[in-house]
Amino acid sequence: MRKVMLALAASASAGTAAAGTGVELYGVIDMALVHESGGQAALTKLTSGVESGSRFGLRGREDLGGGSAAVFVLESGFRADTGQAGQGGRLFGRQAYVGLESRLGTVTLGLQLTPQYLAMAAADPFDTGMAGDTENLMGFAGTMESSVKYASPRWHGVNVELAYASGDKSGQQRGGHAAGGAFSYTSGPLAVHVGHHRRSNPAAPPPEPDQEPASNTLLAAVYDFGVAKTHIAVGRDKGPDSTQMRDSANSFGYAVPPGPSHDSRSIMLGLSIPQGAGIWMASWLRKHDNTIGRQDATQLALGYRYYLSRRTDVYAAYGHMMNRNGAGYTVGNATGNGSGDRAFNLGLRHTF
Repeated sequence: MRKVMLALAASASAGTAAAGTGVELYGVIDMALVHESGGQAALTKLTSGVESGSRFGLRGREDLGGGSAAVFVLESGFRADTGQAGQGGRLFGRQAYVGLESRLGTVTLGLQLTPQYLAMAAADPFDTGMAGDTENLMGFAGTMESSVKYASPRWHGVNVELAYASGDKSGQQRGGHAAGGAFSYTSGPLAVHVGHHRRSNPAAPPPEPDQEPASNTLLAAVYDFGVAKTHIAVGRDKGPDSTQMRDSANSFGYAVPPGPSHDSRSIMLGLSIPQGAGIWMASWLRKHDNTIGRQDATQLALGYRYYLSRRTDVYAAYGHMMNRNGAGYTVGNATGNGSGDRAFNLGLRHTF
């Protein structure tokens, strides 16, 4: 990995110097002290990627003339506490795509973030990180492999994203294909986001009517009053794996390990208040399980981020999960699953 980073840095430097390439090396290094409790055992650790996942990447743009350009992103996640690669050791496991942009919009191909996830991240006062991470309860689809995405230009405050991934079609298997889209509208202090993602069961040979696809739908809005921003998001998650239960180790020691809901609704109410060089964040998140077990959960979170500079901040956050009827949701963060129903974070993040 060290050799790869050196090679990428050298490549980026050379590319930036070359006329018209516009290649940039960027990244995030995030480290935090995390204390988790409320599970079978309390845990205190120094870990990576709590506010946002540690990463490095290359992005570039080449002007092709006539208002068009070639663009690309190669982004690799890593753990700053151990130096190990993230995303299962994949070299560019966060994003890897190439595309063309023009006045009519941008088309990109490769491993990409889903429109539904981007809509959720735009509405979360915790930016899908720290102990207040909306992902702890709301269903989402983070990335799409082998995908094609279209992003429209912004027109009168409106822009649209559409994405499709073909999935696995080898042999008798045909599954894992996915499609999604998002609509965003921004006008002055108001931003509205609608996102939807639908993916088939990758293990289901056709036709399998009992293999329900997973879908995640989100409606969110943020309004900036100047002294504070209000955040609201309403989600509908249906189908197997539509909700990701982050606790895979049965942290609460139930006799029957809980599983994620395959039919639920959720709502998030949040607030962010700027104060000098800092910002206060708070959210209330509720998941209502529509299945027979009624394994509902509620999360309360409070956080503070202070900017030492434009690229460096320190942060603290606390989250408390209240599970009902044997639900097993934990308080995680941007990259950690959590091991209990309470968590405290104290960290430092630097972007470059």
